[in-house]
Amino acid sequence: MEEMVYQLFVYLNPLTDFGFKKLFFNEENKELLIQFLNDIIPDAHIVDIHYRPLAQLGTWKEERIAVFDIFCINDKNEYFIVEMQKAKQTHFIDRALFYASCPIRNQAPKGQWNFELKPVYFIAILDFIIFNDEIKGNENETKENNENETKDEDYCIEKVSLFRERTKTPFSQKLQFFFIELPKFNKKVHELKTNRDYWLFIFKNLAILNNRPAEIQGKVFDLLFKAAEIKKLTTTEMAEYQKSISDYYEVQDAVMCAKTEGIIEGEERGIIKGIAKGKIEGKIEGKIEVIQQCLQENVPIEFIAKITSFSVEQVGNILKNLR
Repeated sequence: MEEMVYQLFVYLNPLTDFGFKKLFFNEENKELLIQFLNDIIPDAHIVDIHYRPLAQLGTWKEERIAVFDIFCINDKNEYFIVEMQKAKQTHFIDRALFYASCPIRNQAPKGQWNFELKPVYFIAILDFIIFNDEIKGNENETKENNENETKDEDYCIEKVSLFRERTKTPFSQKLQFFFIELPKFNKKVHELKTNRDYWLFIFKNLAILNNRPAEIQGKVFDLLFKAAEIKKLTTTEMAEYQKSISDYYEVQDAVMCAKTEGIIEGEERGIIKGIAKGKIEGKIEGKIEVIQQCLQENVPIEFIAKITSFSVEQVGNILKNLR
């Protein structure tokens, strides 16, 4: 089964640990990370970066170690932490705060210091939704907002920073968070307009593309698609990638199982209504979305069944309930 998977796929899955680090934590490809950060963080203007050790030790040996996916500084000594998270964690926001606090605390030198800090940016690429309360207000206001607001990639990227509550003005720009919620991004290739669009589309679809979409242009994306070709992996790298992608699907299996059980339990209690007719309230993440995307890319249903560990009949039933 695994051999079949890797013969059919052309590009690395950037949501696997191996694929993510191969593309972005790699001196040969650091131009990819520079451009990604510049496109995600407004006015970043990053010229160069230097990778730092991923394990950040505490002041004392008894303190907990923070291990980042990517940790680097730029030419202005600003700090960037990039995390790729496949499954939802109960305390992920707390984890983000903990991780971001490490480079803040570690800036303190020995001896006299005036407490001036360099900025710290935390960027999270999430294969799940963490914010479900984008639109607030009464029903009429919500309807008006839905009609007037443009649906673009900014819905998928949530920026969090320190603000004064009374004046709604910035308190400090030295600590900023960017949460990229991939399940919220549903643009088709012909709808892509900006580099942000390109990045989100690539993170969500690269692993199931057979070739590079003509709509995605630019020197940095030339580099990305070349660097992501599976056929260029060495034997050792292929073994590492196979293990990484196996781990990825195990996580997806666990997420899908939990959601499926939740849906069934909801039906039994009468919480979710009309699912038999395909009317699903809210958003279902995980493999259901993978299945839908695969079909849009004309991936055979038999192959979808293999990579999702479902039977052909189960895949068919899932799709029937989603229509």
